[in-house]
Amino acid sequence: MPYPEQMVAPMRAELTSSGVQELRTPAEVDDFFAQTQGTALLLVNSVCGCAAGSARPAVLKAMEHTTRPDRFATVFAGQDVEATQRARELIGDVPPSSPSVAVMKDGELVHFVPRHLIEGRSAEDVARDLAAAFDDICN
Repeated sequence: MPYPEQMVAPMRAELTSSGVQELRTPAEVDDFFAQTQGTALLLVNSVCGCAAGSARPAVLKAMEHTTRPDRFATVFAGQDVEATQRARELIGDVPPSSPSVAVMKDGELVHFVPRHLIEGRSAEDVARDLAAAFDDICN
């Protein structure tokens, strides 16, 4: 059951105010994934503490890196259930995980950071790992 919107609105705004595209419907997810040329990052957002303390801040910090994906988007697990389900179908053969970060190149999943690699780590460490992946992928 989704949390009240007034509770999660700041969690959404933390990303959208920095230019991350929010995907709230399966159609919006399909449109995002239909753009297969180039690189893209998708954050599966969550209300949990590791999303607040590590995942969201890490993505925002990684967005400052000089080499970065062409597009950034997010779905909100537990809130926008159908959009999240559709995104997970399109990400590929990885177990559902929230929060998580998927990086795609030319429509293919090339890097995935599941919850267990986010939880218990600082935002700076996760951002550093994302930046290193960007250097390898986004050239």
